[in-house]
Amino acid sequence: MIKLNAPLVQEDVMKLKIGDQVLLSGVIYTARDAAHQKLVDLLKAGKELPFNPQGSVIFYVGPSPAKPGQVIGAAGPTTSYRMDPFVSDLLKVGMKGMIGKGPRSQEVKDGIVTYNGVYFGATGGAAALLAKTITEAEVIAFPELGPEAVRRLVVKDMPLIVVNDCHGDDLYEKGVKDFQKD
Repeated sequence: MIKLNAPLVQEDVMKLKIGDQVLLSGVIYTARDAAHQKLVDLLKAGKELPFNPQGSVIFYVGPSPAKPGQVIGAAGPTTSYRMDPFVSDLLKVGMKGMIGKGPRSQEVKDGIVTYNGVYFGATGGAAALLAKTITEAEVIAFPELGPEAVRRLVVKDMPLIVVNDCHGDDLYEKGVKDFQKD
């Protein structure tokens, strides 16, 4: 198990390999497709993002409302491919990590290699478990998007697995090859 802190630094990202199990702590951000479109629109307009992109990690999640006494409601990953059209623009300005579920496009995998990023898989169906790793949650942009607003999260030991590393490897592809029968 590898312990990492966000924001990520390039040296840590370079050491990661597909299949590595990670416990992530620190500050991460939430965004889904509508928020990604708004973030990229800001970049294209020459404006600043609502967070420092250097070393940032974006969790593809639209959490449910928090119950009394909770920081956040259920927080499970959403399918990542919907964010694929926006990833390169965010990697270019310093984003290092993404958390979601499901495979990524070749364009995203190429961007991960070019910009030394990483794509982490979070277990789908484990939203309550993932929510327990979130110690703070605050909407920082686009509140009109409701659950899909951009949030600043503080996480402690969020369990993840490296799916795409900056060396060009893909756990989904490797897994299929390793278990195919001739």
